[in-house]
Amino acid sequence: MKRLGAVFVGILFTNLLRADIFPVPLEAYGTFHPSESLLQILLARIKIAPFNFLGTLIFFLAILHTFFAPYFSNLAERFQRDTPRDKMLGVFFHFLGEVEVIFGLWIIPLIFSIFTFYDWHAVAAYFSGINYVEPLFIVVIMAIASSQPVLFFAKTCMEKVAAIGHRTPCAWWFSIITLGPLLGSFITEPAAITISALLLAQQFYRLQPSMAFRYATLGLLFVNISVGGTLTHFAAPPVLMVAGKWHWGTVYMFTHFGICAFIGIILASIFYGFIFRKEFKILGEREIREEKSASTPRWIVVSNLLFLFWTIFNIHTPALFIIGFLFFLGFVKITASYQGVISLRSPILVGFFLAGLVTHGGLQQWWIEPLLGRMNETLLFLGATVLTAFNDNAAITYLSSLVPAITADVALQHAVVFGAVTGGGLTIIANAPNPAGQAILREYFPGKISPLKLFLSALMPTLILGLCFNYL
Repeated sequence: MKRLGAVFVGILFTNLLRADIFPVPLEAYGTFHPSESLLQILLARIKIAPFNFLGTLIFFLAILHTFFAPYFSNLAERFQRDTPRDKMLGVFFHFLGEVEVIFGLWIIPLIFSIFTFYDWHAVAAYFSGINYVEPLFIVVIMAIASSQPVLFFAKTCMEKVAAIGHRTPCAWWFSIITLGPLLGSFITEPAAITISALLLAQQFYRLQPSMAFRYATLGLLFVNISVGGTLTHFAAPPVLMVAGKWHWGTVYMFTHFGICAFIGIILASIFYGFIFRKEFKILGEREIREEKSASTPRWIVVSNLLFLFWTIFNIHTPALFIIGFLFFLGFVKITASYQGVISLRSPILVGFFLAGLVTHGGLQQWWIEPLLGRMNETLLFLGATVLTAFNDNAAITYLSSLVPAITADVALQHAVVFGAVTGGGLTIIANAPNPAGQAILREYFPGKISPLKLFLSALMPTLILGLCFNYL
């Protein structure tokens, strides 16, 4: 034991004297020759920075862990005995089965690896340079958007559309699954998915539809949310990453992306509505009458909406939206009888999930950038769609903006953004708001939400949106 401690101390003091640059900036790798294969380029980059391989290996192990989350959750249920040891094991396996903590959990071996390869200064410098604004924003926007007055306002608006179909489960489902995601272009995608998921839980999932329909709705929601933010240039993270550099405004986004997104959302929703049309009749017979609740005073609704808009307006200034959130919590305390329960557990877990994803994603540039740079328009669309399933779509578009060939070609720019937003519903990690929707709706899925079933459920809407973006 003493020898092991001595070795650790030796590594500590040796590493503190090293001054290697970490992570290696993309420009430090130099340009690659067109005749070089992708494998040759990646091997050369690993030779320059051996940590590249280990950092990516840890990232893919974290992704693999997400597929085994249901297994750990089922394992935790076996340890429900009274002995302290079994209780401890049960809590441990339950922790391993929480999808929201997985990427944060794998930060531990990442930190140890960075320290071993470089030094503690490299660890501190890397984490200091990561932008955690988006995870912080999602925590705040989820908490405010889930408040009773905001939901009351959103429900009132969507009820006007549902009234056309006599407020049946089918009418409510179609209203929420189409209008909710389109709100993402104006109140940001995290707020839109929070409102949509909560309303789907109230008006649809509580009627206990079949498991196939539950997954179909979840997959459709994720896909619609991913493309629903493309009507403007400021609300969807993958668009926001490139809009300024490529000079895309709201008019440009609406004419080149928004119209196609709107048509695709309607078509995909009609498709699933037609497939499950018989089930809607069954759900209509199960419809539960709502108990009339006291109406929320308008001034409280307006106040909560102002807090929501304040957060959105100051999305890039965390000091301001956090201050606003603290005032919001005080306002909720004063008006508690009209606010309902403001739970911070789900928002914090989702924020933790995204913080872990951002931390690991920052070390994947070395292989994503040359991969995207070698693709033509068709391959770039398909590549961005597939890569998005294994990385946040905002990271894909950001790395694309660093590739000179893509920045110089409008067709390639469109292809990569088309692919990034189209593939944003295939997995939980494909789009930043997805974990928020999962956190709200997972209670309606026994055990855990299956990544494979989610992928299969989102596949058809993804194909429909892909066709709309490429051929309309």
